[in-house]
Formats: sequence, structure tokens, C-alpha cells
Amino acid sequence: MPFPRSSGILLHPTSFPSRFGIGDLGLEAYRFIDFLKESHQQYWQVLPLGPTGYGNSPYMCYSAMAGNPLLISPEKLLEEGLLAEEDFANLPGFPVEKVNFEQVVPIKIRLLKKACENFKTNATPIQHKEFEGFCDSKAYWLDNYALFMALKDANNGASWNAWEPAFVKREPEALAQVESRLKVDIFYYKFIQFQFFRQWSNLKNYANMRGIDIIGDIPIYVAHDSADVWAHPDIFCLDEETGEVAQMAGVPPDYFSATGQLWGNPVYNWEQLQKQDFKWWVQRFEAMLDYVDIIRIDHFRGFEAYWSVPKGEETAMNGQWVEAPGDAFFEAIRQKLGKLPVLAEDLGVITPGVEALRDKYEFPGMKILQFAFGSDPANPFLPFNYSRNAVVYTGTHDNDTTIGWFNTANDNEKQNLWLYLGCISPEGVHWDLIRLALSSIANQAIIPLQDILGLGNEARMNFPSIAEGNWEWRYQTGALRDELGDRLKVLTKLNGRAPQAQ
Repeated sequence: MPFPRSSGILLHPTSFPSRFGIGDLGLEAYRFIDFLKESHQQYWQVLPLGPTGYGNSPYMCYSAMAGNPLLISPEKLLEEGLLAEEDFANLPGFPVEKVNFEQVVPIKIRLLKKACENFKTNATPIQHKEFEGFCDSKAYWLDNYALFMALKDANNGASWNAWEPAFVKREPEALAQVESRLKVDIFYYKFIQFQFFRQWSNLKNYANMRGIDIIGDIPIYVAHDSADVWAHPDIFCLDEETGEVAQMAGVPPDYFSATGQLWGNPVYNWEQLQKQDFKWWVQRFEAMLDYVDIIRIDHFRGFEAYWSVPKGEETAMNGQWVEAPGDAFFEAIRQKLGKLPVLAEDLGVITPGVEALRDKYEFPGMKILQFAFGSDPANPFLPFNYSRNAVVYTGTHDNDTTIGWFNTANDNEKQNLWLYLGCISPEGVHWDLIRLALSSIANQAIIPLQDILGLGNEARMNFPSIAEGNWEWRYQTGALRDELGDRLKVLTKLNGRAPQAQ
């Protein structure tokens, strides 16, 4: 669906300042929403909010529907009486510019387990009723997730297909017995989801009351080692004997990698999904719309045709395109949930079929300014080639920051940019691209916070095809200066993107 002319900021919650080594849903998140409001922004875009596994990637989570426990604010738990100030004594000296996940995870888990024990002991009857109500309303995914995580812990973190065969095959009698044996751990995993969604719901309500909509990110694929694949193996392309991935997801060689990107996720058994009227996907969209206002579908082109790589390949080069039932899928979703507030990540190898699917359902596509200046006037990322039903970015979480990009751009890109702009302004090239995005005809413009702060390569969020060292950047307290908000507000208002008076 087309959106009104507006703008916003891309920032993942892990990037907030906090004394616990990682951004969370506490005070700094509320301050950021105030910054959005004061600078006339109307959107906050986040990356996927699920519980991350190896590599800490929000695109490889243990559940497509659960929330990330690392985002729970210990200070909010303190306010609820579930933690005490002495529980925060002797915190280590966390780095302020990056997340050290190895340092953060054990401390966060210790605090969450302490809060869980205090809840069991001290929660009021009303609080217990609220918890029970949450568990009942989310049972369609929460029961599988809590049991999956408890079993994973009991198996020293091993992937589900390495567990005892009875658990791999989900034999009802074996699951009933282990549920009884692991009930303490299962309670804990349900409790932390209760706390995540409680804190997130409060934050989202605050944002919505301030006129800010939240754009969430739904990855097309899920991790093989996840509650979703364990609970629904029939809708994924797996080896029936071993449970291993039989056909892997990825993309062929592209801008980001000469050998393509091999993600390792299992591709879908679309035939089986269609027989079930896409039930799992409908539930996934319903779960997503519980906690965001707009959904960005990552790798949208995979709904028209997807790159499938056989098991055993070490790169994505030897895959093939396989047709997907995208039209039937989105028609089923629309019939069940109505006209969806969706943005389509339509980057990469885009065919007329992908464009037709996107346009049929009126999903805005994405335009990236960093891709605009390396070729000729037909380049679809140049602003004069945009349609109104689009969302323009200076860059995304997969790109370098604008300053980092400019510093490594080739001479042709720099010359084309200079000719297009007329000059590089004294405020810096990042403000030139921000201005270009805001002044374009695209209905929506989203700017990564790193560009507003004028940061270089050191603030990059992700390097595609590199497994480690990503998702770590954080900004520091005081970075959201008034003069930055004022400059952004003036440009937003000048370019007709400010909120309209009610």
C-alpha cells in the first residue's frame, strides 16, 4: 500500500547506550523516540528482534516469532521490583562503542534468571494472571519455543537434529516426559518472553503516542537451528533421515560478494506450505503485527523465485533459481489479514516478474543512494528514476556508512556524485545524501542514524558474507545533539515530510 510522504531513522535497539554493554528497551530507547519526534520523523526502523544465535545476527534467530532476551532492560526489571540495585554491583567495564557479546550474554542471563526467581516468589496474583494470559495468547509459538530452548540447553547447545531421535522426531510421549523434567527451564523461557513483550509493548505504545510508527523487519528465511524448523520440518527442504538442510538459501554473485552469499538457511517446501494454505506464514505475519506497525520483507524477490544451493556446497555459485508461488502466497495473506502495511526489499537480481509481484500488491520498493553513481543515467537508484511508491535510503545495515562509502568510492563514483550535487557541502557528504533522499519524490525516506551522526567505517553494522564481528556498533550517550535534530527537522519540513497537523 502507498504511504504518505514521510521520513524516519534506521537504528537497531542493540545500538543504544546502556550500562549493561548492549542497547535495550530502557531509558535511552525512550530518549531516541523523543529525538525522532522533535526532529519531525515519523518512523523508527529496526532489524529483526528475535533471539540471536551463533554470530549474533538478527537474521539467524532461534525463533521467527520470539523476542531477543538481550534487549530486556534490567533497569525496567528493577522498577518492577524483580531486581535490586545490588544485583548490578561489580558490573564489568563494558566497551561503550561496541557490543562485546561474549561479555554481555552471561551477565544478562544471570540477571534474567534472578528476575525470574523473584517473580516466582514475589509476583502478585494479578501479575501471575497477566503472565498466564500472555502464555495462552502466544501458545501457538511460545510452547514450541520454550521447549526447544530448554532442550537445547539440556543438550549443551547442540543443534536439534543432533538430539535423541525421539526428540528430533517429536514423539509425543517423549516430549510429554521431557516437558515435565524441564518445567523449570520452560517456565524461565516463557517468563523472559513475557518480559520482552511487556517492555516492547510499552515502548511501542510510547512511540505511537508520539506519532512514531515502527517498521519491523521480517527475514524471508529462518535459521535451521530454530524452534520453527524443529516444530515444522515438513515445510522446509530437509534431509528426511538426518534433519540436515538439503537445499540452502542464498543469492548468486552480486555487489556484495563475487562468490554470492550462502546463508545456510533451509529453503521452503512451498508445495507443502501451499497445501496448508500458508498457515505458518499467516501466523508469522500475525505475530509480527502484534509488535510493529509496518513490515519490511527482507529478500522479497525470493517469493517470486529463490536461489537454491545443494547441501555440501561451500559457496553460492552452484545454485539455481526455483520458482516460488508468490502471487498465491500474498493473495492468501491478504484474504486472511487484509491489505498489509509492507515494504519490499527488492534489491539484487530483480526481474520483471519480481517487479510485477511487488506492484500488484502496491508494495513500495527500496532505493539506495550509495548504488546510484557508479553507472549511467538509466541507473534505477538515481533519484530522477524513482516512482513515488518507494522508500529511499542513503544506505542500509548491509552498506558502509555514507562517509565510509565515499572514502572508498572509486573516482568515477565520486565524479558522478560531484556533478550530480554541484559540490560537496561544508556539512559533509553524509548531509548531501540525506538532503538528496529527503528531496526525492519517493514517499518515504529512511536514514541510518550513523549517517545523521556523520560516522565513518568504524560504525558499520554488517559486512555481508563475513560471519563474525558484525551487529556490534553502539552510539554513546549525548550523541543525539540538539543541533543534529534541528538540522534534520528543517530539512524534513522543507521537503514536505513533516507530520501533517491533525
